[in-house]
Amino acid sequence: MSEPCVRVTIDEGIAYVQLNRPDKKNAINYLMFKQLDRAIQQIRRDRRVRAVILCGAGGHFSSGLDVKSVMSSPLQAVKLLFKWLPGNANLAQRVSLGWQRLPVPVIAVLDGCCFGGGMQIALGADIRIASANSQLSIMEAKWGLVPDMAGLVALRQIMPKDQALLLSMTAKVLSGSQALSLGLVTQLSDNPLLAAQQLASELGHTSPDALAAIKLSINASWSARLRSLLSRESLSQIKLLLGYNRKIAAVRQLKDPNAAYKDRQAGW
Repeated sequence: MSEPCVRVTIDEGIAYVQLNRPDKKNAINYLMFKQLDRAIQQIRRDRRVRAVILCGAGGHFSSGLDVKSVMSSPLQAVKLLFKWLPGNANLAQRVSLGWQRLPVPVIAVLDGCCFGGGMQIALGADIRIASANSQLSIMEAKWGLVPDMAGLVALRQIMPKDQALLLSMTAKVLSGSQALSLGLVTQLSDNPLLAAQQLASELGHTSPDALAAIKLSINASWSARLRSLLSRESLSQIKLLLGYNRKIAAVRQLKDPNAAYKDRQAGW
């Protein structure tokens, strides 16, 4: 039986999602797109999951789209890009946008190369932890293409427009240190996987309902109108006040710091 292109394991509330084509530097073929999409759906349904760590096997995050593999089958290319309405997300876009839509924090571990489609997937994560010598690039322009996997949803929020234009138009390869200075990654670490595990463990001390509400509020309200932001904040707060994990958070602060949270509320 062949190895899966994406491995999903859940350990103590942390979902590890690993791109698993190390012989191809985790280049993204059609099967990896499908398996990433299924992994996102699996995690969304599992209310025990507190955080996601997204990483690559073999010392690289992803070298980008496996162009030869995808283009060898016109039907696969159609399935990858097809959508019923222009404003909907197709399969290629869901594997980036899907991480933002999960009600749990998603941490991407970036080592080795993170190019093109791999960069688009990483941009869907909430936090990106990279090694200083990693290499990152929004590389689609080299192939005469526009970045079209919804990574621009995050890119417009994390860096100035002129820098986003420059990186997208030149397809410049950045070191982890350069990427940090531009806001493309969140932090650097000599051991990004360990740093991600430590952060995921730290986030486990916060109510999973509060984490879901904070992520929803920030992502949905970052560029929204003021009235929409205020409404979303109020509705989320009411839901939190009525939930059991808010009471447990109070117990942890006042009586028992080790009181265990319950699974995340449904509906986030």
